[in-house]
Amino acid sequence: MTTLIKGGNGFVPSVPLRIAVRGRGVDAMALLLTERGTVRGDADVVFHGRPAHPTGTVRLARAQDGTEWLEVALPAIEEGVARVLVVGSTDRGALRDVPGLSVEAFAPDGTPVARYDVTDAAGETAMVLAELYRRAGGWKFRAVGQGWADGLAGLATDHGVDVADAAPAAAPAPWQAPSAPAPGSVPPPAPSAPAPAFVPAPAPAFAPAPTVPAPGFASPPAAPAAFAPPAPGPAPVPVPGSAPVPAPAQAAMPPHGAAGPGQGDAWAYGPVFAPYTVTGRDNDVITVEGLPPGPVVVQLEVPDAGYTGLYVLDHRNKEQDDLVSSTEDHYFGRVLTTVPAHGTLRLRLEAEGAWRAEVSPLASARRLTEQGVESRGPDVLLHTGGVADLTIDYRGDDNLIVTAFELAGHTDHAVLPDDEDLVNEIGARRETVPLTEGPLIVRFEMADGPWRARLKRVQPRTGPLFPGGAPASPWQAPAPDGREGWFPRR
Repeated sequence: MTTLIKGGNGFVPSVPLRIAVRGRGVDAMALLLTERGTVRGDADVVFHGRPAHPTGTVRLARAQDGTEWLEVALPAIEEGVARVLVVGSTDRGALRDVPGLSVEAFAPDGTPVARYDVTDAAGETAMVLAELYRRAGGWKFRAVGQGWADGLAGLATDHGVDVADAAPAAAPAPWQAPSAPAPGSVPPPAPSAPAPAFVPAPAPAFAPAPTVPAPGFASPPAAPAAFAPPAPGPAPVPVPGSAPVPAPAQAAMPPHGAAGPGQGDAWAYGPVFAPYTVTGRDNDVITVEGLPPGPVVVQLEVPDAGYTGLYVLDHRNKEQDDLVSSTEDHYFGRVLTTVPAHGTLRLRLEAEGAWRAEVSPLASARRLTEQGVESRGPDVLLHTGGVADLTIDYRGDDNLIVTAFELAGHTDHAVLPDDEDLVNEIGARRETVPLTEGPLIVRFEMADGPWRARLKRVQPRTGPLFPGGAPASPWQAPAPDGREGWFPRR
């Protein structure tokens, strides 16, 4: 965690953040500002009279211990918003009388990533405690500590709010409060009150490369965003002997509560961090520093492939693991590897022409469902339900190897247990295999052809998703509190 002094700033992960505003009797609010430093309208003011922005990207609630919580989904913030102000105010004297006034940001796994303790408040009744602002394609957190002696009315007016017309606008569509944490969650290491259970925006489901559907297959999901091959010349990634590329800011380690698309169960294994993407041409060595140790997903696309190979390098620069070995004309796949304890992932790539690689947290992988998942090539899927049967319809000509990692009872999130074979056959086929209760990682290790995977006969879970038990959530559903206006507490 970065503890900042007034005026200090630092990058934070570009993930949904939870921001705690602490101090007895302090109300929190957020202002979403444009590049001009003003709101676009009253809807850009999030307070207890209107506790959710119409887009759902900023939401406000009060915990049972009095802590104010702002949930800010950074990846989904509209492009027109350049800054998000975190504001604290009181109608019980002045802010200098508030003990323990502070603001702290948490990553989805509960890891604190930035904190500012206000030590020089004076006679003001409202203050911009901190701000989140865009910088270099990411987001930074700044400790501001700027107060307004004329209170919220002055602060709001200076940021384009018409205070005379500041009654709540039409309420946005109601949203559901975050569900209680899945069993096995670990309370965040906050110094005062624990961060609440939090369900961030669904992790992206990466779309497979375009394929021609095999007979009997539905059309595959939409292809990835248009791939723009880099211009010939030096690849924009490090080569041996050059400085490694730093990874983006990330939350450190174990369990987070990211829920998968359409899933009620949280996934709580492996580190969470902002995905890192790099592009280049031809053979190269990819080095990403500063990653938290643990399993990650590497997505690789080579549009005009001849032979494609991807290998993990160890500390002696020797090939440690063979991740990809393909002669597909258009290679696209997702493979599983583990970041070592020192936090640097090095991959040797053999490729012809332009390529794109992305390193993502395990929680970003798609979930297995009864509706089915389709792709082509290797992939990594997650199973969070009870005992089930897995049906695999494979239309390739070469090897199909599918393995599973059973995570129940495995508590070291920096490593993976041994995998077990589910399928190891050659040629097109349809297989149904039994799955134990989740959490499971199902890896399509080899699959040079289109396939579909679908769950059948899914049984209810009989145990917690992850062992250990979960604390009671302090989170309360935000609801308009009936205020006539948004500045003092009534």
